[in-house]
Amino acid sequence: MTQAATPTADTVRRVVRSLLQDSPLHDSPLPDPPRPDGGGLRIAPVAEGGEHSTWFVGARHVLRLAPDREASRRQRRELRLRELVRPHIGVAVPVSVAHGEWASGLTYTLDTLIPGGSGEQRDVSAVGEADLAGLLSGLREVPGPQAETLGVPRATPRSLETLRTAAERAAERLAEADEFDPVRLKQLTAGGVVQLAAQPGTAFLVHHDLKGEHLVVSGDGRVRGVLDWTDAAVGDPTEDIAGLAVAVGAPAAVRAATLAGYGARPCLRGLWLARCDTLTRLADRLGDGHHDDSAVPLLRAQLAHAWEAILLERLTDEAW
Repeated sequence: MTQAATPTADTVRRVVRSLLQDSPLHDSPLPDPPRPDGGGLRIAPVAEGGEHSTWFVGARHVLRLAPDREASRRQRRELRLRELVRPHIGVAVPVSVAHGEWASGLTYTLDTLIPGGSGEQRDVSAVGEADLAGLLSGLREVPGPQAETLGVPRATPRSLETLRTAAERAAERLAEADEFDPVRLKQLTAGGVVQLAAQPGTAFLVHHDLKGEHLVVSGDGRVRGVLDWTDAAVGDPTEDIAGLAVAVGAPAAVRAATLAGYGARPCLRGLWLARCDTLTRLADRLGDGHHDDSAVPLLRAQLAHAWEAILLERLTDEAW
């Protein structure tokens, strides 16, 4: 795979200059209008950006530059997919006002900025949970075959037994570091794994990366938008329930999924996907010697979110 140099502020200014020549971006937070070289526009890196180099451009746009050809292919697909999902999900997705190549074969998209903060820093309110329910139910309405014609891949459901085995090893490592009590994982029994296997015929379009940084949350806890659709797939919808459990906490995720029409089994499957994943991710990170890594506090917070007790667990001693 061809790997380009990491985009810099100068790269962004060059792209912005080319865009200003065609259609000036009159959204500068500064009192003076943007200069033809883009110097009057705020250009600043976004801390959260995943596999894309992401930059604020002015007050109302975000520039995302794909770092390699595979990411470029996924970004091109995302532009088409966002138009497909927009009418269905009840929350905003970014609009691309310009797109092209920032280097040979490497793409960019200049997107509208959805007002709000990251779901990593803001709590979701009860009304925000209803927004998430609309997202989950809306994704079921997106025609899967049409998404596949855009190049969205079909994903095979993950084995919960395989995940549980990996999580058991991770829990033991975390216990040695005084990070987790492995007894808690015994709630997921062998019988529960069988009961919570993915059901055939339930594949829908799945965002597949519903972590907090991809949720735009307003000051009153409403979910205003969902970002970064590059990992979308047609597959197991409980993956998005799992993502929400990590992002906003297990109780809120299960309430949203229930409002969206999901029953106890898919809710619990999503919950245990999240719990196994968070154990493994934190153990792997600590095992690599990254105890002081800035990612560790986030991984700890995600584990705590996924392991919050849901109402069913509070009301019954039944194990899964």
